[in-house]
Amino acid sequence: MSVPKKTYYGVSVGILMVKTHFRRYLGDIGHAGTWNFPVQYRIVEDAVPSRMTDLHNVSLLEPFKKAAKELVDAGVDGITTTCGFLSIYQQELVDFCGVPVATSSLLQVPMVQRIIPSNKKVGILTYNGDVLNGRYLEAVGIAADTPVYGMPQNSEFVRSIREGDDGVPYAVLRQEVLDLVARMLRENPSIGAIVSECTNLAPFTADIQQTFGIPIYDTVSLVNWFQAGLRPRRYPAE
Repeated sequence: MSVPKKTYYGVSVGILMVKTHFRRYLGDIGHAGTWNFPVQYRIVEDAVPSRMTDLHNVSLLEPFKKAAKELVDAGVDGITTTCGFLSIYQQELVDFCGVPVATSSLLQVPMVQRIIPSNKKVGILTYNGDVLNGRYLEAVGIAADTPVYGMPQNSEFVRSIREGDDGVPYAVLRQEVLDLVARMLRENPSIGAIVSECTNLAPFTADIQQTFGIPIYDTVSLVNWFQAGLRPRRYPAE
């Protein structure tokens, strides 16, 4: 088996980035300090926040294919993204790239459903609950009746991403996220675990778990699992 030629070495994960200007806190996929391994970013110029929740109507598949090919040709071993709504392109990107692709943290939902009791459900946190349904869920094997809760569209969390405002205090965003989770669990007491679709929710994962005592999975848990298969840890012989 021939080894593909590379431009750079030692980077297993390539990350396709939506073109944004808001503050990415530690724990966000777009903050390089989140990772214990090197990653390579590539901005998809046509992908701006206002278009990312309309992928069922407006195709950004070709720009994402182009950026993914550039990363693979340069040397990465797998591709992921900074927007969970790209679940809608999961199969197309896998078939195109020729390397493993994990478009969205939503890929974890079917697995998480299997690790909690059968009388419990996985709840999904998302950037926009009005849009995350149908093909976005079907593309990664998620049941249509899965509870989905979106950040309020008048929240500072949504506004800061949409408008590229990097000045919103962390504490404000954190409280908005915790308020949403509190409502989700109050209205759906059968939820036994949470998966965050939005990669920008990941900085608040530990706060959610510590506040509500519920397992929660996000883009960081996905990419750490993904990278572990691309570069397995080597153990010394005893």
